Amino acid sequence: MPGNGAVTRSTLRQQIADALRDEVLAGRLLPGREFTVKEIAEQYGVSATPVREALVDLSAQGILEADQHRGFRVPEYTLDDYRGMIQARSLVTDGMFQALLAGHPAFRDPLDPRTPAALAAVRRRGEEARRAAGAGDLSVLIGYDLRFWRELSALFGNPYLADFLHRLRVQSWVCAVRYLRRLPDLRGRLWSGHTELVEALSRQDFEAARAVVSAYNAHSLALIERLAAG
Repeated sequence: MPGNGAVTRSTLRQQIADALRDEVLAGRLLPGREFTVKEIAEQYGVSATPVREALVDLSAQGILEADQHRGFRVPEYTLDDYRGMIQARSLVTDGMFQALLAGHPAFRDPLDPRTPAALAAVRRRGEEARRAAGAGDLSVLIGYDLRFWRELSALFGNPYLADFLHRLRVQSWVCAVRYLRRLPDLRGRLWSGHTELVEALSRQDFEAARAVVSAYNAHSLALIERLAAG
């Protein structure tokens, strides 16, 4: 049936996109690595259509770059790119917290059961991220960090903002992982302040929340700059 075929193709598209995203974020597909739709289709034993769609999706997220003549490749982000991403993220989150300070409804109504329930879910992501950071498990940390920020930013009720911040964070990890994977042991080197941020937001201390994010950005940038310097 045509409907079943569409579902299968959509599922394949997502599965391929997820698998390639994981490969890039794990550092197994290195910056500059090029590949074609045909190559990936043969690797997964599927037709070209879901592969092409998956690769286009990943390009839209900044995980891959599309080249009209050569296919797709993993971006070769520089340290300056990373600095720009951190700056852009800071501007976005500062704007979010400024909106909250100015009376944005998110987190403002303690009688609304949806807000504490949503924050509790975000806190669980943060706790998992903290454990991964303490263990130096970069792949697990990246997964929970992205979910943490995705769910947290969704609480602001602006899907465009949430999508933009998610793209920035994905690109930041794509850039950072090439440096972080150089270290054999990452225990104690990765930021683990996710729960501190949730706690600040839960008590509506938005200045403290901004301070937590600022400390995170400073930590991340200093770490990547040290690793880039060799």
